[in-house]
Amino acid sequence: IVWAYATAEEPNSKLFKKVAEYIIGLDNLGQFNPQSISNIVWAYATTGDSHPKLFEKLADRIVALDNLRTFTPQALSNIVWAYTTLDVSHPNLFRKVADHIVDLPNLRKFKHKELANLVWSYATAAGDPQPMLFEKVGDHISTLGKGNLRSFRSWHLSTIAWAYATANESHPELFEKLADPATKQQHFFTSKQVHDFLWAYATNGQTDQQLFKSLVPVVKTTIREYDAQELANIAWAYSVVNASAPS
Repeated sequence: IVWAYATAEEPNSKLFKKVAEYIIGLDNLGQFNPQSISNIVWAYATTGDSHPKLFEKLADRIVALDNLRTFTPQALSNIVWAYTTLDVSHPNLFRKVADHIVDLPNLRKFKHKELANLVWSYATAAGDPQPMLFEKVGDHISTLGKGNLRSFRSWHLSTIAWAYATANESHPELFEKLADPATKQQHFFTSKQVHDFLWAYATNGQTDQQLFKSLVPVVKTTIREYDAQELANIAWAYSVVNASAPS
């Protein structure tokens, strides 16, 4: 029910409260499968309707499971995204999800959006940043071919780079791989995306002058959209790589 309301962009606070109270009052959540749990937390996060007790109960249910093999990549990504979006802390849940993903043989079933939301969530949420998770995702993206890499959208590229820099996770091969699709998709970058992308590269010590030069036209076309701090960050980023900043 709540998933339908969230998808239709018709939030109903009274309904969401009723559903939350009902679930909280249940003795156990055995009847809730991984998809239903994912849909519920996604719906609450999408509508901005925070119910910490509900999220705590659902997280405890996930943590109590023997394993997360029945959770799809989308479900895992949506769950940690929802908790981070509503600023609901549950370190054991994040640790359980990270351990599961790290133990997977590969991440081929994860879509670009899921990878971006995953690392964004772990970089944004307070607590253990889970470096092995970042290494796993970075290694996966680094092995992708050019055709696959070019299907990353601008926000995927910006979010992933920002997440690694924010979490202070260095992965030179990943940043090297992201540079080519970023150059190809430069005209699709919003002002925030290009700001975050440049800041991430400079913060992570990635001094790809050619990449920074290629993004100069994008910065110039969006320069009126930046505030003073963002302009300072961009100028700083260009100074780090010893390239001329847009003006």
